[in-house]
Amino acid sequence: MNMKVVEVMTSRVVTVDMDDRIPVLQNILSQAGFHHLLVVEEGKLQGVISDRDLLRTLSPFLDTEAESVRDKETAQRPAHQVMTRSPIVVDPNTSVKEALSLMLTHDISCLPVLDGDDIVGIFTIHDGVRSLIQ
Repeated sequence: MNMKVVEVMTSRVVTVDMDDRIPVLQNILSQAGFHHLLVVEEGKLQGVISDRDLLRTLSPFLDTEAESVRDKETAQRPAHQVMTRSPIVVDPNTSVKEALSLMLTHDISCLPVLDGDDIVGIFTIHDGVRSLIQ
């Protein structure tokens, strides 16, 4: 098995801008059914936001009687304050095995796939598992 990332990656990638706010990010994630968003500035990758990043950021007290002003303010943060900066990336010809190894080593669940500076896809744990059963 010498499968390449390009053969199994998700090529339909959703990007958001650095200043998009958390409610916009939440809406995209819930509507699209994705777990990761790529953050771009002038078309160039700047970071990654996962649904887990948003869960860690948001207060469990939102929309309850215990909600504070700080909870509301946090819920309006822009993407650049929540994202993982300088994400680990791979190119389309990276082997699936190498990509999965990177993900395990760095305890991450996705790798943006870049051809030069151009975003061409995203490789997730799901893509890796799918490649093993094909």
